Amino acid sequence: QDVLIVGGGQGGAQTAISLRQLGFEGSITIVGDEVELPYERPPLSKEYFASEKTFDRLHLRPAAYWQDKAVTLVSGETVVGLDPLAKTARTASGDSLSYGVLVWAAGGSPRRLTCDGANLAGVHAVRSRADIDAILGELPRVDRVVIVGGGYIGLEAAAVLRKLGKAVTLVEAQTRLLSRVAGPALSAFFEAEHRTHGVDIRLGQGVDRLEGDARISHVVLTGGEKLAADLVIVGVGITPNVAALERAGATATNGVDVDLRCRTSLSDVFAIGDCANQINAYAGGERTRIESVPSVSEQAATVARELTGQGRDHDALPWFWSNQYDLKLQTVGLSGGFDQEIVRGDPASRSFSVTYLRGGRIIAVDAVNAAKAFMRGRALVAGGAGVEALSD
Repeated sequence: QDVLIVGGGQGGAQTAISLRQLGFEGSITIVGDEVELPYERPPLSKEYFASEKTFDRLHLRPAAYWQDKAVTLVSGETVVGLDPLAKTARTASGDSLSYGVLVWAAGGSPRRLTCDGANLAGVHAVRSRADIDAILGELPRVDRVVIVGGGYIGLEAAAVLRKLGKAVTLVEAQTRLLSRVAGPALSAFFEAEHRTHGVDIRLGQGVDRLEGDARISHVVLTGGEKLAADLVIVGVGITPNVAALERAGATATNGVDVDLRCRTSLSDVFAIGDCANQINAYAGGERTRIESVPSVSEQAATVARELTGQGRDHDALPWFWSNQYDLKLQTVGLSGGFDQEIVRGDPASRSFSVTYLRGGRIIAVDAVNAAKAFMRGRALVAGGAGVEALSD
């Protein structure tokens, strides 16, 4: 193939779409480990989990699109090895695929618990359609759910499960929710919201072990408390799927290292999405992995431009969103390393924003049910505005 894309998710699909939009006429094959057509992943923990959207509405394009655009989809297959000199990729089933350019968009795999009982039936991750379908299939027989992890995935799952009438206990090892991506003000707001909706939150607690006779029955915390559980959802981040690239000699630190054109250290091999570790101006010029649909879509466009002679560096402003109950959180920028946070508006009104600063410059904004504040925040972060801009 002229372009072989490894990963049939948002990044892989968007790379193929962008290539055709820019007039690329070469052959394109996407190899994905799921059997589905490429689909949106964020709704899995939101609308699809809540049965508010059928799966066909998550498809990025209908089946006819891929045929019309001459994009070959190889489903249910995993690339396990690369020969960068011969420019071939080896699949788990033993096939060898040659390429002119390879785009690695394999994302990541959910981190699993490593304690005793982690493999009991009824312990789930939230990453694929199969994960959600498995949970939904068990829910009619489930009353009590324990969620491990107080990030976006854990909180979104908690919100859906409370709507479905399940008793939910959320366990977070850190002393506040969303500690990796937000400041104390937003953490406190979402903790209060989830408690108001009946979620039992345990902060500063890890999981010592899971107990059950073949199927989960109890979660034992590091403090010794034993929580009854009919089902467990683990949302503690992902591990980048880059082992095959590392074995082939690619430079990899917390994902595979890429430059501003998304090129790895291997000739004619690009990487995008959750597994790509890229220097980012909005992270103070440090390498970081951005786990968001807007970011991977921009990286896909960067690769497509590079392969069609229109190359330019990837410099898109990161942004994210999360839906919980009737709350829409929109985030722009990266708040890591902030030294000041300013709350604008009244959290009690359930419509407010939090501005993060580092060295007097605005680096990120969280907006809750405040679309105008989010749009204003985009301009402030992109422009590197100072604190004085907040008085405008």
